[in-house]
Amino acid sequence: MAIIRWKPFNVGQFLSEDFPDLRVPTLASSLATDVYEKNGKIITEMNLPGIDPETLDIVVEDNYIHITGSREEDREEKGKNYYYKEIQRGSFERTVRLPSNVKKDKAEAMFEDGVLKIEVPKVEERKTQVKIKAGKKPSARITKKLPATRTKKISKKK
Repeated sequence: MAIIRWKPFNVGQFLSEDFPDLRVPTLASSLATDVYEKNGKIITEMNLPGIDPETLDIVVEDNYIHITGSREEDREEKGKNYYYKEIQRGSFERTVRLPSNVKKDKAEAMFEDGVLKIEVPKVEERKTQVKIKAGKKPSARITKKLPATRTKKISKKK
């Protein structure tokens, strides 16, 4: 058995050694996303190397961006003896929550050098100032209450 470097949060390293056909999904590391604001737009960037942009489907609704797509599945050639086969292929999806309200009908997506970039303008927050109308105060009766005390009934003896 080979010596395996211990990584405390990588359960897949032990399973892949004993069960090479079992694929343990990585926690969104292959679909890592950056979300930031620039010039009044919310920008989402995702590294998708080796993806055909025609296979991507992007939906912007409410405060979410939902991205689905697929990586081409290569046919295994006879005569190839794989030592490692780690490149994930097949369909994928990722939903990203946006930090503020956006104009979903103005969303634009660009794909360049394996990076998907989606820009969506923010909805301008409208601040409304509320004026307080001064009206006649209702008449209130203030009664003075004495603090509650315990009284003892004292009887007079003759």
